[in-house]
Amino acid sequence: MEVEGMEDEGSSPQSELPQSEDLQWEEQESQHLESSAPVENVYVDKKAVDKLTEGLLSHYLPDLQNSKRALQELTQNQLILLDTLDQEVTKFRECNTLVDLNSLFTEAKVYHNKLVNIRKEMIMLHEKTTKLKKRALKLQQQKQKEALEKEQQREKELERERQLIAKPAKRT
Repeated sequence: MEVEGMEDEGSSPQSELPQSEDLQWEEQESQHLESSAPVENVYVDKKAVDKLTEGLLSHYLPDLQNSKRALQELTQNQLILLDTLDQEVTKFRECNTLVDLNSLFTEAKVYHNKLVNIRKEMIMLHEKTTKLKKRALKLQQQKQKEALEKEQQREKELERERQLIAKPAKRT
């Protein structure tokens, strides 16, 4: 459908249209009623279009503005939820890291206990070796003493035997 007559921005309402246009309009109406063929020339008043547009806008604009505000609020809430969710994910990752740290500390404690036990064993072995060395030294000293005593005893016996051997008398 074509809209003509819009080039007049300051045109008057439809009741003030020139009579030739009124006749044309009536002819089109009668043709339209008689046949189902589409109407090609339609004259519309600019003020009527403006008023209809203004009415349409005033009818739907508040709802659209409310919808826009609601969508903005939902978008804002969604962003807040996304931030909150991101923080929660970070907390869960930190918890998993803490679990890993706890397992590492537990493992470190086990190894520390093993090292303490090894150290105790080493100290005990050191004490035993020290005692064994002292005992070995005492035994060695005792053997040396016994060997010395045997040697002295043998020397005494040899000396005694020498003394017991007859000596030729000296002639004087």
